[in-house]
Amino acid sequence: MAQPTQVAYRTSKSIGILDAAPVYEQLPGFVRPEGNLRCCVYSPDGRFFAWASPEHVTVVDASVGHVVTTLPADNVYELGFSHAGTYIITWQRPSKDEKGDAVKNLKVWRTIDDNAGEGGERDVVGKFVQKSQTGWNLQYTSDEQYCARCVNNEVQFYESKDLGTVWNKLRVEGVSDFALSPGKTHSVAVFVPERKSQPAAVKVFNVPSFTQPVSQKTFFKGDKVNLKWNDEGTSVIVLAQTEVDKSNKSYYGETNMYILSANGGFDSRVQLDKEGPIHDVSWSPNSKEFGVVYGYMPAKTTIFNAKAVAQHSFNLAPRNTIIFSPHGRFVIVAGFGNLAGQMDIYDLEKNYEKVCTIEASNTSVCQWSPDGKHIMTATTSPRLRVDNGIRIWHVGGGLMYNEDINELYHVIWRPQSILQHPIGNPLHPVPTPHASAMEFLGKVKTPSKPAGAYRPPGARGTATPLAFKREDEGGAAFVREMMSGRDGAANGFGPRKRREVPGAEEVVQQLPPGAAPGGGVSLTTDGDENLSKAALKNKKKREAKKAKDAEAKAAGLTAPNGTVAAPQPSPSRSPERQDRARSQSKSGFNTPRPQSRKREGSRQRGPPLNTATPAPKQQQSNGTPAPPASQPAPEAPELTVSSPGAGSPHEKKIRSLHKKLRAIDDLKMRQAGGEKLEGTQVLKIGTEAGVRKELSDLGYTE
Repeated sequence: MAQPTQVAYRTSKSIGILDAAPVYEQLPGFVRPEGNLRCCVYSPDGRFFAWASPEHVTVVDASVGHVVTTLPADNVYELGFSHAGTYIITWQRPSKDEKGDAVKNLKVWRTIDDNAGEGGERDVVGKFVQKSQTGWNLQYTSDEQYCARCVNNEVQFYESKDLGTVWNKLRVEGVSDFALSPGKTHSVAVFVPERKSQPAAVKVFNVPSFTQPVSQKTFFKGDKVNLKWNDEGTSVIVLAQTEVDKSNKSYYGETNMYILSANGGFDSRVQLDKEGPIHDVSWSPNSKEFGVVYGYMPAKTTIFNAKAVAQHSFNLAPRNTIIFSPHGRFVIVAGFGNLAGQMDIYDLEKNYEKVCTIEASNTSVCQWSPDGKHIMTATTSPRLRVDNGIRIWHVGGGLMYNEDINELYHVIWRPQSILQHPIGNPLHPVPTPHASAMEFLGKVKTPSKPAGAYRPPGARGTATPLAFKREDEGGAAFVREMMSGRDGAANGFGPRKRREVPGAEEVVQQLPPGAAPGGGVSLTTDGDENLSKAALKNKKKREAKKAKDAEAKAAGLTAPNGTVAAPQPSPSRSPERQDRARSQSKSGFNTPRPQSRKREGSRQRGPPLNTATPAPKQQQSNGTPAPPASQPAPEAPELTVSSPGAGSPHEKKIRSLHKKLRAIDDLKMRQAGGEKLEGTQVLKIGTEAGVRKELSDLGYTE
């Protein structure tokens, strides 16, 4: 019988190791540790399994579970192994010693040290100061001959057996990330982000020939990258991302993808035919093809060859993850995170035929087993603190194992070579599920008929219009607008865009009288084309005021017989002061009050009202009556009374109707300018015809 696959998991209180298919039982020789266990990890070759407790680090044989060694390292937060498991690396939180110097918190140990004491005491191979937890680990070559770490503006290389001396340096100004290639040849890819208007760059060097890069690519829109080498180390994919999307279409920045060969023979940008972000990219184990999930939802998934030429595209669907099986025969295209958790499995050797679809909601971890026949999904904390557990599925879609685990933090397959698990025919025969899977399936309720989206009564029983369908359901392609939802050319100004309903008939915009298309008032008279709306309005007010002033002056200062009318005494003056002459012109007549000092409300608004006013008595300076003049006093002219408080009820009615017309004209101007009026104001505009009819009935004609 083939060696069973193995799963290790860490909870808030313990660590467990499970022998998976086909036995599905806990590893017999493993004693489960209890307590606050911060991290656990397998060595890349699968020989060792290690975890860190607050006191020390424990390493066990992954096959049987027996303790191999213990490292005297306390408060370790990160663990790692070299490729063959020869070295184990620990990372502790940065701290300072009594002198204020930084403590070397990154330490490298030999996993099996013949000189170790009974309690695991041993000398470290090397130690460094590593402040950042991101990218904390050393990177080893596949043969463990060299290892490297990034320091200020350079990548330092060491011989694995001697970490006290720098073996070689790759000096690159501004380098922020690097990746050593796997495989037999040693190559390193370094990334320099853009700065001071200089483009970002990815350069590939052969180790140790650092004088000239064998391949390089420069590009903009690259604040950070993810460097993905294929298993043979012949090509590297560069997934570049910006922090901010300058096109204002996404909150999560822009993504672009490039591919470079390690020998300098090929480099190119990967052209994607659907707008939107790049969700995931993954190399096939055969190193000859890779898959990309990209575009706005529903996303598109495409398989490319090593020259970035598209080979096959799957149907559009809400997906954001792609994972190849260890043997390269199957591929999972799934939608996790904020998506429903559906996993489509395709057989690449049978013309990309779909094998099945698995419903795995709330999945936060999804991994292929080393045998290429099983898939593990898990729901972990702290992303979700409920329904935590592990489920193992067969590639044909059946559930094989289920275990609910409270506060599950980490789960991982034990690495094993594909030589230990020949693929054979993975679909037949289908293995027998574990009892836990049968129990779980027995408790799951059969889903009722989906209710579907809400449809209003008027749309029920009819086919859904294409405008309301998703792109993968036959609808139109989704076009992402600006985040604000406004047109970028408008810059936030101008009239509000009319809301458009997909599938509805086009509505012709009804403009108010005098309004111009797009808003504003149509006032394009001669010489007024370049005036603003406010300037035109003020101009009309000034012209109307001049016309009314001229009319009032002509009617109030000129009597019917052509003589100048005398002003009426102010009602606020006393009788004695009213009898006293205010001023007298050289011709002997009283000087009228200047027209500019008259109140606007005193303008004539109706038929003139003529009254006779006696001439004021003239007195001498001592107060005695003046003798009669040699010439008879001229006859007093008729006056036009224009006081608002005077006049008959008939005249008051006419003035009131004129006031209403002015208010209606003002409302019409505001409405033509695009202002939204209240209901009562709109009703007031509708009474204009009635007001004018009342004026005509009163005998007033304009």
